[in-house]
Amino acid sequence: MAWTDDRVETLKKLWTEGLSASQIAREMGGVTRNAVIGKVHRLGLSGRATPSRPPRPRPRPRAKAKVVRTGATTPSLKTPTSAPVVRREEPPVVPIEPKKLPSGEFATVLTLTNQLCKWPIGDPAKPGFKFCGRGSTESSPYCTDHAAQAYQPQSRRRRRPVVQTSNVLDALASSRRKFV
Repeated sequence: MAWTDDRVETLKKLWTEGLSASQIAREMGGVTRNAVIGKVHRLGLSGRATPSRPPRPRPRPRAKAKVVRTGATTPSLKTPTSAPVVRREEPPVVPIEPKKLPSGEFATVLTLTNQLCKWPIGDPAKPGFKFCGRGSTESSPYCTDHAAQAYQPQSRRRRRPVVQTSNVLDALASSRRKFV
């Protein structure tokens, strides 16, 4: 599609009216939104007379509640509060000392094997970084002590309750089997 002088004038008119590139492409026909955008840039058309979309209203900042204090205290209604959250105390993590290899050095990235614990000890960006190096199990990359730290059981809150089916549902299921 070639941009004729008539089509360019139509484009300029629709652009200054505030139509979007998609709307202009639909109105003109035979041209894509990207072609309209490209032509607008090549013509150097400036901003629009009106925006294509109305501006979004900005949310108003919430007013802070004012507290009025008087000399006398007034009895207030007690509001129900939620039960206090009981946090289970986790036992402190006891650092497990890394095991030296037969060469007298600690396990590094270059000396790790499938039978060695891959638990990192220290900061990898600092000298002295090493791995545990104790024997690992077949099903885990860590020794039993580090596996206990890595694989924590789910908390009770996250566990889904067991759904009990009612006698009515059992009766419906058994009656349905008779007709099938």
